[in-house]
Amino acid sequence: MRALATPMRSPSPYRGRLAPSPTGYLHLGHARTFCIAQERAGAGTLILRDEDLDRARCRALFAEAMLEDLRWLGLRWSEGPDVGGPFAPYTQSARRPRYVEAFERLRAGGFLYPCYCSRQRIAQAAASAPHLGEEEPVYPGTCRPPSGAPPSEAPRAGINWRFRLPEREMVAFVDGNAGEQRAVCGADFGDFVAWRKDDFPAYQLAVVVDDAAMEITEVVRGADLITSTFRQLLLYRALGLAPPLFFHCALMLDAKGARLAKRHDSLSLRALRARGVTPEEVRAMMETAARS
Repeated sequence: MRALATPMRSPSPYRGRLAPSPTGYLHLGHARTFCIAQERAGAGTLILRDEDLDRARCRALFAEAMLEDLRWLGLRWSEGPDVGGPFAPYTQSARRPRYVEAFERLRAGGFLYPCYCSRQRIAQAAASAPHLGEEEPVYPGTCRPPSGAPPSEAPRAGINWRFRLPEREMVAFVDGNAGEQRAVCGADFGDFVAWRKDDFPAYQLAVVVDDAAMEITEVVRGADLITSTFRQLLLYRALGLAPPLFFHCALMLDAKGARLAKRHDSLSLRALRARGVTPEEVRAMMETAARS
């Protein structure tokens, strides 16, 4: 079993990022992660990127609210959609040509193949397959072409394109918060969608392209995205890019022990502001949750 060994990007000069998605109002969990990102940036550079590729759920009002709520909380950034910067645009929907270029490089390299499977078919075929946490089931390889097949010339749009994993390869990295992490390709996670049938990149590919282009040295995000890091490390290697360091924060939970999500409207920054809660009180709430 081989192990992925990819050199990490140098942590100096530090460049971190806040990368909210405007699909709802930001909640306490987002706020805590973003505050940690700002603390880790220290005197370095912090950017804000609007990850608005979920066209069905992203709304302009949420994009406006996230900027306003983050400023209210006391967060500041030196590059972003509202202030510009040397790596503009900082809104993902405006960066599509960069993603198309990456797609074509991956396809030409034999890393991508078209997948015609429905979600129901995948779920049925992989019902007994292992997978990490609450992630999607391991893809059973229904549409995977044989090894050595030439790159597909199918049209990019209208098809989900999956990234072909190296068989049984172990992917490992040392997380700045959670320590050493390991997963085996094809066992812990499967071939994943890198390009969606709506002709836009999936999250995995978009963030790799943007973090590399914006010279991010450390990614700070929630622990629910650790499995995404394994996938992204493979994309970095396939594209010949040096990955950043990673720091995955522990998730904030609600009173029932479930992780906070945008459906928790009562714990959104917007709702807390409306109730007269101050930024200092919000930070105190996050500190209390971190100690519990």
